[in-house]
Amino acid sequence: MNKKWVGTNVPRKEGIEKVTGKSKYIDDLTFPDMIYGITVRSDVPRGTIRKIHFADNINWDEFTIVTIEDIPGENVVTLIESDQPFLADKEIRHQQEPILLLAHPDKSLLEEARRSIRIEVDELPAIFNIEESLNKKQIIYSDDNIIKEYLITKGNTDDVWDSAYKIVSEEYHTGAQEQLYIENNGMIAIANDEEVTVWGSMQCPYYIHKALMPLFDLPAEKIRIIQTATGGGFGGKEEYPSIIAGHAALLARKAQKPVKLMYDRAEDMVATTKRHPSHTRQKIAVDENGKLLAIDIDFVLDGGAYTTLSAVVLSRGAIHAAGPYACENIRIRARAVATNTPPQGAFRGFGAPQSIFAFERHLDLVAKQLNMCPVEFRKQNFLQQGSLNATGQKIEEEVRLDKVLDLALEKSQYFAKKKQFAVHNSQKNVKTYKGVGLASFYHGAGFTGSGEVYLASIVGARLTADGKVKVLAASTEIGQGTNTIFSQIAADALGIDYDMVEIETPDTSKVPNSGPTVASRTCMIVGKLVESAVCGIRDTLLKSNLLTSEYTSQQFITASKKYLEDFGELKIFVKYKPPAGIHWDEKNYRGSAYSAYAWAVYVAEVSVDKYTYEMQVDDFVAVQEVGEVVHPILAQGQIEGGVAQGIGYALYEDVVWRNGQMANNQMTNYIIPTSLDAPDIRVFFSEPFQPGGVRKGIGELPMDGTAPAVISAVENATGKHVCHVPLRPEDLMMLYRKET
Repeated sequence: MNKKWVGTNVPRKEGIEKVTGKSKYIDDLTFPDMIYGITVRSDVPRGTIRKIHFADNINWDEFTIVTIEDIPGENVVTLIESDQPFLADKEIRHQQEPILLLAHPDKSLLEEARRSIRIEVDELPAIFNIEESLNKKQIIYSDDNIIKEYLITKGNTDDVWDSAYKIVSEEYHTGAQEQLYIENNGMIAIANDEEVTVWGSMQCPYYIHKALMPLFDLPAEKIRIIQTATGGGFGGKEEYPSIIAGHAALLARKAQKPVKLMYDRAEDMVATTKRHPSHTRQKIAVDENGKLLAIDIDFVLDGGAYTTLSAVVLSRGAIHAAGPYACENIRIRARAVATNTPPQGAFRGFGAPQSIFAFERHLDLVAKQLNMCPVEFRKQNFLQQGSLNATGQKIEEEVRLDKVLDLALEKSQYFAKKKQFAVHNSQKNVKTYKGVGLASFYHGAGFTGSGEVYLASIVGARLTADGKVKVLAASTEIGQGTNTIFSQIAADALGIDYDMVEIETPDTSKVPNSGPTVASRTCMIVGKLVESAVCGIRDTLLKSNLLTSEYTSQQFITASKKYLEDFGELKIFVKYKPPAGIHWDEKNYRGSAYSAYAWAVYVAEVSVDKYTYEMQVDDFVAVQEVGEVVHPILAQGQIEGGVAQGIGYALYEDVVWRNGQMANNQMTNYIIPTSLDAPDIRVFFSEPFQPGGVRKGIGELPMDGTAPAVISAVENATGKHVCHVPLRPEDLMMLYRKET
């Protein structure tokens, strides 16, 4: 007993297998008689299918061909709304929409076959952006193009405008962003009329499980989903893999052979979900001392052609839109609108990066118009313990944002750098301008509102034959360290060696539904259930008198083996229960949106080339308070990776749209930061770590604050007010030219 694994840098559970090449990713797997699949897609953004033509130069008898006529159940991808088909049925709503499927034993023949199919379509007018959708240029969804809408109100903003000292308004835009995980999407399926089994690269096995039941009209026990080693996700493998799994399984069912369906990089980028583009209107009223009096936000996301996860992405974006600041009068109108582009979906941050960017940028503008220091302006408006945030949630926890800010200012030398750079930039003949900027923000951990209650996540634990403990959870390891932190938490709870904890493969026939691996919930929500489940194992051994209150790891093994010998299998399952005092009004969007928040302040230092307008992040300080840190190195890696991704969002990653689809869907023309572009990212966790306390999740946090900090620094360097990301050199050049 009394071992302490949480807070230490134990070896990754799957680390040796990965670095030695033993891990089997989906494209490493083969099955006897396996054939290969491909998807035939629309090349128009909107229209009605008239006829499908198969060229005479192909022997189609050699191919397995799946159309909507081959779907045994419902042709809908079950998620929040059942509005998206697995295969288009007459109506096409976006480019790259799947229409039919092909499979063949020789995968080299598939691409030619795909090109030899012509889809005859009566094209219809399409809309491609938020403005066209809101203006109802064409009605393509419901009667107003609105996928989902929320209204969050606190106090009465209309009572403030006439008496306010100053009112500042502005509009902000963010672009789409590609997840660009290392491993492309892929699935292997075996299927017949009675059952379906799918192996693949995924984040959420039970999402796929839920989607395939109505597709094949089969009960839950006849659908089996198994996660293979997965090379990254960032949200991009949350909901979209359901479509790939369905396609692979439809082909396998018709061919009566295993089918592998792998996307290449170009198809993965052009056809799958992206971060939602956004358009935000900000209006803030302040008094002469800089106190926030009223906040009015109109936040709009481009959801693409179908609902997918837009409603919940919008929800998180709306709730985070007013940031970690106290204000008595808040109005947030949030809408997701439909366009004729491939549906947008989950991406690290889940709507919060878009709304936080707009608000943090606007705070800089308000501070500038008040002639106030942006640091002091923020600090005096921070939420405090006991404050009510935008949804009226009382912040019960100690708010340490002041201390987080102070640490960030100290580590970055913010004020000294600001003075130093002002002198530097004023000199004649400088080749680069330098600037420093910051953002302060928070991120709610877990599903919004009653989401965790609705999920009702279950986690199990069982004894193994050799006296160890195996954790049973559907949470997936996608590079972030799930297996490692679960093992640390379980070993600490049991007081046994870290190596005595094993993690079951996420396989729906072996593990319960513990919810998706998203929303910074894995450590806080599922990790707590892991702790409860293994404690149930320990308590059972204690009650059976096979174990005393003080024991060694070897004594635990002995007791476990004895229990199995005397009583048989021991499995314990626990179900999520909401914390006391958490209340959420889904109808009015009021109450406790999240049970805990992580708090952060990020500071960026940049250089801007005076002649080429190229921007470089030179230094980055990321300070956060996330509760107890389970694995410091993994946590630091999460922050570093998220910051690098956020720098890409700010300066590099420009999705070029052409007629409703991504035109730069190659690694050669979609630019992301490389190791040469990444600065020294200095990561600090504000103490104390609250040992044994709440673990608030860190995966999404760094995506939220990086872009506004970087753009704030660019503005400090150049004096140009920037309202959008990504900010490319040519965009900055145009800001200069506007003045001349």
